[in-house]
Amino acid sequence: MKNKPTIKNSATDWTRIDAMRDEDIDFSDSPELTPEMFAKAVVRRGLQHRPKKVQLTLRLEEDVLTWFRARGRGYQTQINDLLRAYMEAHERDSLSQPIKQPKANRRRTSIVAEVG
Repeated sequence: MKNKPTIKNSATDWTRIDAMRDEDIDFSDSPELTPEMFAKAVVRRGLQHRPKKVQLTLRLEEDVLTWFRARGRGYQTQINDLLRAYMEAHERDSLSQPIKQPKANRRRTSIVAEVG
């Protein structure tokens, strides 16, 4: 369901905004960008489309989750990126091998060896 706007007409004075020059903009409330901020930036090359994320419940060992959470904000994205890298590496390896699809109603066979 799409959220509908609560106000039909914008309260912004767009004529005044359009008439402003860059020099008229007040940046006093925004922090200055420092070289340290750029050093911590994450660069994503190619601007490729990222598939939609799906929410799910996943069981991880406690120490693994604690380690990722200790890395700070964005730890779920880091886990996703790590799993994506693993998936892509294995896709390259498995391109030469056919994908086996499970057959419906296939019976399992057991091999029993007698000892003695």
